[in-house]
Amino acid sequence: MTAAVLAEGASTALLKDARWASSGAANVEEYARWAGNLCGMACLKMILAARTGDIVPTVSLAMQCKEYGGYAVDPEGNIKGLIYAPFVPFVRERFAIDAGVVTDISAANIPDILAGSQFFIASVHHSIRWPDTEPPSRGGHLVLVTAATPNILRFHNPSGHNLAARENVELPIDVFSRFFAGRGIAIGFG
Repeated sequence: MTAAVLAEGASTALLKDARWASSGAANVEEYARWAGNLCGMACLKMILAARTGDIVPTVSLAMQCKEYGGYAVDPEGNIKGLIYAPFVPFVRERFAIDAGVVTDISAANIPDILAGSQFFIASVHHSIRWPDTEPPSRGGHLVLVTAATPNILRFHNPSGHNLAARENVELPIDVFSRFFAGRGIAIGFG
């Protein structure tokens, strides 16, 4: 739905998504309200699928994570999250996944992190789907880094607008660095 959201706006496009029920939302309005905040849960969904073969609905994951404080909803219904610190006990207790928050790093540190972890959920600017652009800021969106060399990072982007921007995207570390906020979550082998 990324292309439709970019063209029409989230509130219009997501209400037309015929696949909303597979998200685990109670109704299409709940799906549309949460969809813009689910990149972290999409990364977790990919991790769970890789580890177990199970496909867990993203809104269902978000509701579980919210119980741990991984999302905060204010009285007006605005959603804040993914909040990293509560995510760690959530995945440990619910899925027996070892995880740790990593801050104050550069993109060049990610290969070393992956040497001791299975995945790295990285905070990047959402415009990483267009790597030739200069982002206005860093962070605010999460991607799942799955492999690294000293020069290249490979990742899945939940909001990639096409296959090339979504699955097994490979970028030079210096390009990734322009979008990277210097923080994320290391997902261990445990």
